[in-house]
Amino acid sequence: MTYRQLPVLGSHMAYTDTGGADPVALFLHGNPAGSFIWRDVIPHVAPLARCVAPDLIGFGKSGKPDIDYRFQDQVRYLDAFIDGLGLGQVFLIGQDWGAALALHFAGRFPDRVLGLAFMEHIRAMPSWKAFHPSEQARGLFQQFRTPGVGEKLIMEENVFIERILPGTTLRALSAAEMEIYREPFPTPASRKPVWRFPNELPIAGEPADMAGLIAADEAAMLGAAYPKLFFSADPGTTVSPAAAAEIAAKAKHCRHIALGAGRHNLQEDHPHAIGQALSGWIGALSPAARRQVA
Repeated sequence: MTYRQLPVLGSHMAYTDTGGADPVALFLHGNPAGSFIWRDVIPHVAPLARCVAPDLIGFGKSGKPDIDYRFQDQVRYLDAFIDGLGLGQVFLIGQDWGAALALHFAGRFPDRVLGLAFMEHIRAMPSWKAFHPSEQARGLFQQFRTPGVGEKLIMEENVFIERILPGTTLRALSAAEMEIYREPFPTPASRKPVWRFPNELPIAGEPADMAGLIAADEAAMLGAAYPKLFFSADPGTTVSPAAAAEIAAKAKHCRHIALGAGRHNLQEDHPHAIGQALSGWIGALSPAARRQVA
């Protein structure tokens, strides 16, 4: 993947850009990945759209300014990135926290959304048991949110890269792939953005600001008029098969694709199925995309 850099709010954000004319497809990754996670999806979409995939601030090849890395910090930098590239209407494609950012953008600027494709998005969970069925997983994420303990696990021991990333991917990531995922986080200080995201998860009403924001963004998405493409897997991680069925039933103008077996990083386990579905979806929705391949 070839990266460019854009100055953003005193730092910089790295991104890949296939070029071309409208429409624009904006790919947003989650934690602890970077735009690298979309590497096998984008080639399916590139003949139909200009594909732009940024590394969120603090991730991938983007800068690591001295900020808190709360969700609203990510929003500020992403908004500035989108404005800096002069992107108007876009197809939003997101997973994990990238999907949360996509839903938040769509909630504020629905008229700029040509369509929203999302998978394994962040949801407001009413209790820790609802967050994850595994007591072991719940305990680990509770440790991540315990002052002093979470910093040691994520920032010092690099648990999110070494355990969470491969543990939430169905296939075995290669040694070369793992090295690319490790590269942006060589030191404990560099892993602050990775540590922050699990502390932003809205579970049992905390953090209160995130619980309200994430719930409101999902409610707005379900009722919005723009087209939606929703991917799910079994058993999933943030979205169980039962939750997926409920979301698909409630969301207006939504096509649901059940990918089969998968955990959280669906782009690693089903890149070609996701890419082909996105290509067909964008092509059907966008006259400009159809003209490009005619």
